Amino acid sequence: MGNERSGLATTKAPFKVGIVGGGVAGATAALKMAGLGIETLLIEAGASLVSGPPICHLHAGGNLYREISDEQCIALLEQSIATVRAYPHSVNRRPTVIAIPTTDAGEPDAILSRLALLTEHYRTLIENDPNNAVLGDPDQYYTLYDKEDLVRLAQRPLPENPQTPDDWLIPVAKFMPHDKFKFPLVVVQEYGLSVFRLAATADLGLAQSPHCHVYLNQKVTGLEPSQESWTIRTHDADGNAHSHHVDFLINACGFRTGVLDDFVSFPRQRWVEYKAAYVAHWPSQPGVWPEVIVHGERGTPQGMAQLTPYAQGFIQLHGMSQDITLFEGGLVSSTSESAQPNLPEHMVVKADGGWEWGEIRQRTERAISHFSQWLPEFEHAEVGGKPLCGAQQIPGSDPSLRAADATFEGDRYARVELVKASSALQAADRILAHCESNGWVSLPAGWKTPSLALTASLEQNAIVEKAKQIARGRDFPEALALPFPHE
Repeated sequence: MGNERSGLATTKAPFKVGIVGGGVAGATAALKMAGLGIETLLIEAGASLVSGPPICHLHAGGNLYREISDEQCIALLEQSIATVRAYPHSVNRRPTVIAIPTTDAGEPDAILSRLALLTEHYRTLIENDPNNAVLGDPDQYYTLYDKEDLVRLAQRPLPENPQTPDDWLIPVAKFMPHDKFKFPLVVVQEYGLSVFRLAATADLGLAQSPHCHVYLNQKVTGLEPSQESWTIRTHDADGNAHSHHVDFLINACGFRTGVLDDFVSFPRQRWVEYKAAYVAHWPSQPGVWPEVIVHGERGTPQGMAQLTPYAQGFIQLHGMSQDITLFEGGLVSSTSESAQPNLPEHMVVKADGGWEWGEIRQRTERAISHFSQWLPEFEHAEVGGKPLCGAQQIPGSDPSLRAADATFEGDRYARVELVKASSALQAADRILAHCESNGWVSLPAGWKTPSLALTASLEQNAIVEKAKQIARGRDFPEALALPFPHE
């Protein structure tokens, strides 16, 4: 219970929300609701929060995706800005270089009109609320570089602490052959995310809330609806049975969302796609690098290549080909018999961490080789650890959809269906608005502000130390948990 003046929600009667799934969707919903004083129960089958598919981007403006609509790009920009405001200590503040190789059928002009549209929308968002200026000055949201600019920048020394778009582009100009690309190249303020600092933020924030109870290592075995409540049946790691009673249920099970839908016979059309990103180590890395995206046709041998830098020379890699990030048979649809798409068993095993070392080495080396086409020095990189992997769900019938949030079945069941992590806050807000419209809660003024009361007082040092602990516990290099580049 609370009151509007305290910044908490009020309820006419006891009201408890149950969230199944402690990934970015479930953890964000729990942080938002418990921060408003709503009694919240969070159930996660794993040993820690936010351990799903690889997260490395805000995807602000959808700049990686040439095939999606302007409407989705604007939605992703708004959601990304909200995510920076909600999780400021999880952001790696460095720009992204977008390059189109000479081998690709696309032309740079195709994305320039979209970048102009996004710049103006970003400017409007700042005019509406100056706190939205989290991606820098809108006049510098993106910068274009011709071949002559790269020739000029290649003569400059590598900066130790890059600040300007020019600074960030210097290593690209020095070490990526200019004749491999169409011009202009784009430097856009597309930032990174550390999944480990995001997990740490969620863990520390929820631990200090009297309104949230987190149950780890509990797998849901059944759901029992009644007229105005739900019973959630679970088993813990020791096989003990538990029952949890809640007034409203949020299904935030990620790529297993259909499992809960099937428990209660809620039909749903969706796709599930298994993907992996690879961890390389580049000890001889010259300079401090931006992220670099080399566009390509998805699913072909020349699929998009993505180099995401972290601290201490560690690099996360995507290569959107069947030999690297994508997998044969890895995109599957639901059926009329089941809302849960049926991934091949070996991919489910991988999603739960069951990789063989031989395949880790083979696919990581393929990813290194793929990017070395455009960055010859990168051939000296080596395998840096096990992959960041998982499956993402895509609601509906369009597998290219990238902006999605929450849907409902009846009054007391919501499902969160994120394609991108940056949509999590909007999904939580949509569910809160639904609860208020049904009269269960009365929300305080300003509740839609993209901030999380439970994490606002957390200090970066505490988050980083917790993130390092989480990375070690999951067998990943601590460097993936560290701020980048020099925060």
